[in-house]
Amino acid sequence: MISEKELAGMVDHTNLKAYADDAAFQKLCDEARNYHFKMVAINPAQVVRCKEKLSGCPVHVGAAIGFPLGQTTLECKLFETRDAIEKGADEIDYVINIAELKNGNYDYIRKEMEEIVKICREANIISKVIFENCYLTDNEKRKVAEIAKEVKPDYIKTSTGFGTGGATVKDVALMKSVVGDKVKVKAAGGIRDLKTALAMVEAGAERLGTSAGVEIIEAYRKQQ
Repeated sequence: MISEKELAGMVDHTNLKAYADDAAFQKLCDEARNYHFKMVAINPAQVVRCKEKLSGCPVHVGAAIGFPLGQTTLECKLFETRDAIEKGADEIDYVINIAELKNGNYDYIRKEMEEIVKICREANIISKVIFENCYLTDNEKRKVAEIAKEVKPDYIKTSTGFGTGGATVKDVALMKSVVGDKVKVKAAGGIRDLKTALAMVEAGAERLGTSAGVEIIEAYRKQQ
């Protein structure tokens, strides 16, 4: 059985709402600190704010790049990645160019991944590649996972949470079956309770992107 510390250490505590104000980010950071979550997942404009609120704390600040559609140019994503890192981001979650994947332009998907991962690696920053599986066929999921297995970002991730569907146990298992131990898997989108969180971990997820981290840990405590 996974421990509370292990489960909390997998949580990327999330607030990506466009209308979240400073009080919302204070709450996010306070909860992340108090529950020992791994990271706060935020839009790049909030990196400096959250970095300051988490000063002296081991909780990471993670920036969402090309979010949520993935339809900015590679040059924009590279600038956004560098800018977020310069402002204090410890982790980068970027959305692939889904349209180019649909076009079968795998060279573009590889180049995008290689260049963003290279920036992160040189800065000693964790990199995560968001697939947005709700829009992809199983073959497309496998193809991006195969590219990731070669490029070696730190994580591949199921979803943004802004698409038509979120993480599924099936998708986590599929992604993990392709990358094995070469790349970790993050499940995100629709993880709102302990049962779902534990199912994702059982399927192979090592990070959980969720805005319900507090509820999940409190539910874990109640069952002990």
